[in-house]
Amino acid sequence: MENLDLDAIRSRIDKLDAQLVALLEERMEAVLEVAAYKKQHGLPVLDATREAQVIAKACGRLQHQEYSAAVTATLQTIMDQSKALEHVLLAKAAPQAALAELEVGCFGMPGSYSHQALEKYFAGRQINRHHYALFEDVVQAVKKGEIKYGVLPIENSSTGGITEVYDLLRHYDCSIVGEQCVKIEHNLLGVPGARLKDITTVYSHPQGFAQSKEFFQQYPQMELVPYFSTSKSAETVRDKQDRYLAAVAGSQAAEMYGLQILAANINYNSNNYTRFIVIANEAEQAANANKITVVVAVKHEAGSLYRTLGHFYHSGLNMMNLESRPIEGKSWEYFFHIDLVGNLREERVRQALAQLSDSCAYCKILGNYPADGR
Repeated sequence: MENLDLDAIRSRIDKLDAQLVALLEERMEAVLEVAAYKKQHGLPVLDATREAQVIAKACGRLQHQEYSAAVTATLQTIMDQSKALEHVLLAKAAPQAALAELEVGCFGMPGSYSHQALEKYFAGRQINRHHYALFEDVVQAVKKGEIKYGVLPIENSSTGGITEVYDLLRHYDCSIVGEQCVKIEHNLLGVPGARLKDITTVYSHPQGFAQSKEFFQQYPQMELVPYFSTSKSAETVRDKQDRYLAAVAGSQAAEMYGLQILAANINYNSNNYTRFIVIANEAEQAANANKITVVVAVKHEAGSLYRTLGHFYHSGLNMMNLESRPIEGKSWEYFFHIDLVGNLREERVRQALAQLSDSCAYCKILGNYPADGR
């Protein structure tokens, strides 16, 4: 060790750097070919599965595994630069596509809370809006390619998860690519001239009733009629022009459909938020993705769920949400939808999910996306 020659070592590093640069240039040339292929076949730039395979294969070739973190970080940087180059080349190759409107859709009519979430999430982008009467209509539109992205409510801070949406995500194999939280302030809306004491029938999506149950306990004479959505309820009241009818909806719906607010902020939780997810047919992963949604089915044996959740604890991963849904055709067996803090590029995250996959009867990552900061 005493005879080490620093200049000689640096000279060797310089030669290795020259080889790395030549190989990197050759790799970028190959990236150009990949970009051309993806453009020809309409494929997305990001292929998260392929990236994970490249990193795992490279780390497996190491003779000294203590270098795996450095190799992972280096390869991830190279792939990030490659994707940036692909984006630039595709933009140059098809300038008209950059100006095209993005086809996006949401549950509910204009003026709905889903519509508000859509507008917030895609603010500043050129979009063509589509509105659907049912949750499943949105998901099917995404799967058929009618829209690129769909916006759906997934969880409310007062009433919990929206189970139908969880089931649809799994059934149609959609990916979550983003989320948007919207503060919910329900109002009782009627036609101009209507009075609160005159209302006998109220329309709303069931979630609107559930989040305003304490208000309606004061008015037992009001018949609560479940309807497609809060915005559709407001539209119906406007169309019927009946002073005995009312709808539960937001102030934006009141303005849009020319209704007056008979009672404001009727939801019992003043800190009432709904979390909306943005879904797509293919997985995407932004550089700032910090939330992971995974669905698992544990083995039907004692302690299986305990062992499953233990993977997150021992890996230091924060679990934000856990929802259970019955497995169709199997009594007392369940799918578990889990939200975690993390990025799939982190080694500890990949290891935890690999262990999870090995120990579960079913395991699928629904998305890794940036969490709304609320």
